[in-house]
Amino acid sequence: MLTRPTDLTDVAVRAAVEDGWGVDAISLVYRPVGFGSHHWELRDAAGVRWFATVDRLGVAPDASRRRLEAAYRCAVHVRNTGCESVIAPVPTMTGALLVALEADYAMALFPFVVGQSFAWDDFSTPHHRSEVLDLLVAVHRASHPEGTVVVDDFVIPHRRLLERSSAPDGPGPYSAAAGSLLAAHRDAIGRALDRYDRLGSSNDVPQTPWVVTHGEPHPGNTMRTDAGWVLVDWDTALIAPPERDLWWLDAADDAMPEQYESATGYRPRRWMLDRYRLGWDLADLGVYARRFAGPHGDSDDDRKSWSEMQRLVNRLSD
Repeated sequence: MLTRPTDLTDVAVRAAVEDGWGVDAISLVYRPVGFGSHHWELRDAAGVRWFATVDRLGVAPDASRRRLEAAYRCAVHVRNTGCESVIAPVPTMTGALLVALEADYAMALFPFVVGQSFAWDDFSTPHHRSEVLDLLVAVHRASHPEGTVVVDDFVIPHRRLLERSSAPDGPGPYSAAAGSLLAAHRDAIGRALDRYDRLGSSNDVPQTPWVVTHGEPHPGNTMRTDAGWVLVDWDTALIAPPERDLWWLDAADDAMPEQYESATGYRPRRWMLDRYRLGWDLADLGVYARRFAGPHGDSDDDRKSWSEMQRLVNRLSD
């Protein structure tokens, strides 16, 4: 997130890292990167750098924690089966992957990765896209982890807000504008939801293989290091059809389906790629609608969310 949480201090972050992982952080700096989790860079007495990721668990903290733990366990499993390109969380001294903090936050700790990072936008070059496809092929070939896993249910979060096409009046500066925006585009949003449902109901999903998926393998979650390309930010990992990852690499003039089929024997289905692409936009729109239906302010994160909400509505209306 761009804005650090006001109800979580550096003292609490430092204490959680020491209690959970035995890391004595002599310095820590909040890093306004990504959008969804909060991040701190830490350095211990030996000069080793670490990267702490903190998520607010929200209104259903137990369910959110189980989902986050399962996602991180997927990452650890895939890395332990030989995919060193997976930057997985470091287990605590007791073997857990998360440590609870105050105010319903949960923390994971990662090794600090040194390398070239990229913006969220399109892949910089065809080579970049090709390297990420190779990473995904390796991830998809991994076995499913034992124990609790989360399987994609294709549910659009906060769908009722989108179907109602108006955000309830909330105690924040963007509530009225968000409600007006959704109401003005009610028909377009409804058509997008109907299309999403038709893409799923008119085809045979069970025939598709279900694999470990990263969920968000966009350029911003890739890095180029001296040892090769890596995938970071595994908090959305799920067991799902491979198209959940592959639509990010798909383009009208791209040979991705043929390349993936050559590597795995499975040819990605166009309808499933389209469904995940549309589902991503609808899911983000639902999250923004929920944000502005509740208490919020006018932080950098709120302003970015409002800008993204307008962009998504306009795109769905084209």
